[in-house]
Order: sequence, then C-alpha cells, then structure tokens
Amino acid sequence: MQMLSTQVQGYLKSSSWIRKMFEAGLELKAKYGEDAVCDFSLGNPDLAPPRAVAQALREVADTAERPFAFGYMPNFGYPATRQALAGHLSREQGVAVAPADLVLTCGAAGALNSILRAVLEPGDEVLCPAPYFVEYAFYVQNHGGTLRPVPAKPLTFELDLAAMEAAITAHTRVVLINSPNNPSGAVYTRAELEGLAAILARKTAEFGRPVYLVADEPYRFLVFDGCEVPSVLPLYPYALVASSFSKSLSLAGERVGYALVNPAMPGKDTVVAGIVLANRILGFVNAPAIGQMLVERALGSQVNLAVYAERRKAMTTVLDEAGYTFTMPRGAFYFFPQAPGGDDVAFCAALQEERILAVPGSGFGCPGFFRLTFCVGEEVIRRSAEGFARAMARF
Repeated sequence: MQMLSTQVQGYLKSSSWIRKMFEAGLELKAKYGEDAVCDFSLGNPDLAPPRAVAQALREVADTAERPFAFGYMPNFGYPATRQALAGHLSREQGVAVAPADLVLTCGAAGALNSILRAVLEPGDEVLCPAPYFVEYAFYVQNHGGTLRPVPAKPLTFELDLAAMEAAITAHTRVVLINSPNNPSGAVYTRAELEGLAAILARKTAEFGRPVYLVADEPYRFLVFDGCEVPSVLPLYPYALVASSFSKSLSLAGERVGYALVNPAMPGKDTVVAGIVLANRILGFVNAPAIGQMLVERALGSQVNLAVYAERRKAMTTVLDEAGYTFTMPRGAFYFFPQAPGGDDVAFCAALQEERILAVPGSGFGCPGFFRLTFCVGEEVIRRSAEGFARAMARF
C-alpha cells in the first residue's frame, strides 16, 4: 500500500547527505562519546546571539500582557519592522529601499519558496551555479520547476559565465545564486555579477519575459580579508534578494527572513503582491511575531566575526599540514576541499572511521569534493588534525 506521493517517497530514498551524516554522527557520538567525534557536517551557528538580541527579548517580554501582543498581522510582516529593515538594507545594498519593497518571511527558505511560487510556471527552469545548497532542487520542484545546475570553474568556484549563458533557454525563468556560497565559501566579484547581469538583460530582451536573478544572501555579513559582497540590485532591474538573520544574529531557529524586490524593477508592485500571496497560501502566513520584534530592535548588530576568523585560520592549518588541496573560503563558514582519490563518498566514509564527520560534495552537485563547516569550537578543529592526516595517508 502506497502511503506517500511518488515524489516524496523518492525524496526519502535519496535523502540529503547532510541528514545522512547527521544520523551517522548520532551513532558515533553514542558509541564513543560527544568529545570523541569531530562533527563538521552541520552549518548550525554555535555563537550566542549578540547582546542586542537579549536586550530586545527583555523588551518584548514586557509587552506580552497587552491585547494582541502576538496576534495576527499583515501577511507581509509588521510595518514597523519593515520600516526599520528598509533603512538597514538601503545602507547595505546601496539602493533606496522602501518598506513596500519588502516581505518578511519564515527564513530565507520561506523567501525563496514564496518567490519561486510567485514567478514559476510548470516546466520553467531555474539555473544555479554548482556547487549549490542542497535544498534548492526541492524548492524548485515544489512549484513545478526544474533545477539546472551549471558547474562553476574548477577549484576556484568562480562563475563560468560562458557556461551559464549557454545553459539559458526560453524555459529559464530564474537564475539563483548564493554568495557567499554554501558549500564553497566563494564570493562572486563585481565583474562576475556585471557579466551575469549583462547576459540576463540580453536574454530577457530576447525572450520577451524577465529572467529573474535571485540572490540568496544569508552569509552576506560573513566575509574575510576585506572581501566585498557586491549588491545585485544596482546591476540588474529584475533582481531580488532573499536572506535571513539565522547566521548574523544566531537566530536560526526563530525563522525570520525577507524577500527584497529591486525598487527599480518594472512591475515591482505586482511581484511584491505575488510574493505576499504566495507567503500566505504556502501556509507560512507570516514570519514569527517575536522574531520580527527581535530583528527590528537588533538591526545593525551581529555575532562576533573574529571567532569565525580564528576558526578559519585553525582549519587552514589543519588541512594544509595534512596536505589537502582547497581554495581559501572568502566568506561563509565552510571549506570545500578536494577529496583525495576523487571519490568523495568513499573519502567521507574514511573520515568517519577517524570519527570525523564531513559531507560529500555529491550532495551539493559537485562530486570529488567534501564540505567542512567551521561553526564549531576551535578545540574541535585542532583535535581533528591527526584524523585528517591519517585519512589522507590512506588515499
């Protein structure tokens, strides 16, 4: 007796590598103890929220006895939160953002699903550079589309603009980018984004309908060595931004994000209205009330980036000394080294034998590599050194 849809049944059978590694980690920790396992599989930020969040939570608690303190609200979010966020994003994105350009959502995932629901027709295609965040394919399929990954340049993971242009067809509706990138840590340069914008402008004119550029930016705040994260909004009118406060404020479980529609987009109001409707009919209804109140009061704050910088340095030392090949991540909290021997699944299995958890690059559309997170304690990173060296020696 078939209990599930064919599609979901297939998803369960091919469940993501991150989930598989999480389950493997539970087994290892139960067998050897928490301190004996070096878990680099989950991108779950471990830093405490900045002090402004704790202060905001106390302020919100003082309002809890008021009528409708956490009641229904407009589907696009609290007007005061959107007003504050518009000012913040105007400075961040380098364009004048109005509250009417914003929809508050249940995390960046809610923003992406609402955008895709609003613009995709069944059979439309979404292009993205590979490697890419594992959930993108599910998000696109949720709304009748097909994800078409386009490999980035080897090892550096820069955009391959020629390959991107060749992959665009009349069915292409969205190009989805993630910079800083999960899992590679790549940050696309202004020149790369200008080149991509020029391609999309030509294709939009050719096809007679917009090819949207959607920038998924939850790691925008986390860059190293003075790296710039250029805004896509001044470069291309049919651009949108999806982001969240999961990493910057360590509020991953609070699920607050936003969809930002380019203020210069022709027909902008129609697109915003479509995203608001999609946000409601997908069952999100609105972003969490308390989370919105926290974000409104904590805008401009962020977690301590110096901690991530030190962890990045420690992971670099561990990988260098063991002889791994990798490109230094310019942003986010991931390394994406080459898998010795070329078989990323086999190599991650070897790491498990050393009680090290990593995620095969195959799960990110990029076999031959593996992902390591460095949102773990520095002592865990340093403790992994001998295991990484032993695994390398085997291959």
